[in-house]
Amino acid sequence: MASSLPRSSGILLAVTSLPSRFGVGDLGPAARAWIDALASAGQTWWQVLPVGPFGAGDSPYASYSTFAGEELLISPEDLVAEGLLEASDLEDATFSDSQADYDAVRPARERLLRRANEKFRTASPRFQDDFERFWNDESSWLDDWALYAALKGAANGTAWMAWPDGIRKRDAGALERTRNSMRRAIGDAAFRQFLWHRQWTELRRYAAQRGVRILGDLPIFVAMDSCDAWSSPDVFLLDADRKPSVVAGVPPDYFAKDGQLWGNPLYDWEALRRDGYAWWVRRAKHAARLFDLTRIDHFRGFQDAWHVPAGAKTAKEGKWVPGPGAAFFDAVRQSMGGLPFLAEDLGIITQSVRDLREKVGLPGMRVLQFAFDGDPRNPFLPENYDSNTAVYTGTHDNDTTTGWWEALPEADRHRVRTHLGFDGHDVAWKFIRVAWSSRAALAIAPLQDVLILGSDARMNIPGLARGNWRWRFTERHPLQERLEGLRGLTSESGRLAKR
Repeated sequence: MASSLPRSSGILLAVTSLPSRFGVGDLGPAARAWIDALASAGQTWWQVLPVGPFGAGDSPYASYSTFAGEELLISPEDLVAEGLLEASDLEDATFSDSQADYDAVRPARERLLRRANEKFRTASPRFQDDFERFWNDESSWLDDWALYAALKGAANGTAWMAWPDGIRKRDAGALERTRNSMRRAIGDAAFRQFLWHRQWTELRRYAAQRGVRILGDLPIFVAMDSCDAWSSPDVFLLDADRKPSVVAGVPPDYFAKDGQLWGNPLYDWEALRRDGYAWWVRRAKHAARLFDLTRIDHFRGFQDAWHVPAGAKTAKEGKWVPGPGAAFFDAVRQSMGGLPFLAEDLGIITQSVRDLREKVGLPGMRVLQFAFDGDPRNPFLPENYDSNTAVYTGTHDNDTTTGWWEALPEADRHRVRTHLGFDGHDVAWKFIRVAWSSRAALAIAPLQDVLILGSDARMNIPGLARGNWRWRFTERHPLQERLEGLRGLTSESGRLAKR
């Protein structure tokens, strides 16, 4: 299949993994420096992980909102530049740059955002006009998010499923009384989203000026404890008491022997179909405003999803239930005028899932670490790609390629060495060279592979509830040297970005 993507390449790096003295990467100077580095290295794409408010276990894939942005990503330095903080305000907000320490960072960041809000109240009318315009333009999601955030803050983080009945079930009178009594907290939550989206928009503009495009990530499902499930219950398979009878997951596969029990609410696709998939269309349009291209995580769920009974201990229990299929993508395409998406078609993939992806024309994903099982028909082998493909050395769910290699049994290592014709030295860069030279239109490597890092730089272990999403790179890593080598390889393989 011909590709709609230009022949190009890029690097996968979470925003939180950027260097920063504030304990977690953000949208400020380090993000702009990273974009400059990508441009200098001839890369077209910066792929990020989801940027919504991080949920359970600090996971970007368990976000509290599909529309809001994570407040930790707001740059304190840029708030100083805009006059919303003083440089002295930052003195008590400095942390180690070795790993993202979300629990330690949040109280300090909360203090800074409160100070910024206080300063904003005396800011110029132009600034306040911009905020009011933003709130008006984004009210379709921001009204609900600001109320949800205010309520969650007042409840010390308690999940909405345990809120009082009137609020939990969105009784109109109860919501109106709450809006009146929590007006200040609601305004504060909306203001933080104004800051986040303002900084994100500026970063997008900065990237575009340098020929760097942003590849975003959109989890197919939302968290049960999310503004989305609370504010739009009719979109999901919830009963009258707002409880799910089934939740999302995947059966056992090469990521997890017990499967993955995600616990997300599942969609009521029939209800969505009746109104033209309106909620999803809003979601897709919002993603298209944030990103140049969006990876849809767990594309398989549009063909059929693994329904696990609520209360099950593992994802082994469950069954596949049909999804909306091509009709959904037809509706989105008609509304948006295109489908700026990349399909994450990993895991247990049937012919029907492959047929759906090809029918709607989305590029699929291939991961080199899955290629070498000895089967010449393995779809992850580079010789089996079509051009409408994005090839990865590994993803955020994999070990780093160096760590993967070090844990690989010798028989498997021999198979890889024989197939690729190399001695096993610098396997991460060998994989990058193989990916970049393949037929796939898009080639992506996590920064950990570019830096040839081991398992201690792994981003996520699927099924592990805590301790993930912490890796960060620092100025101690030999970034410039590695990116110079990547630029040469990118030029050789015909992927050099056209500025």
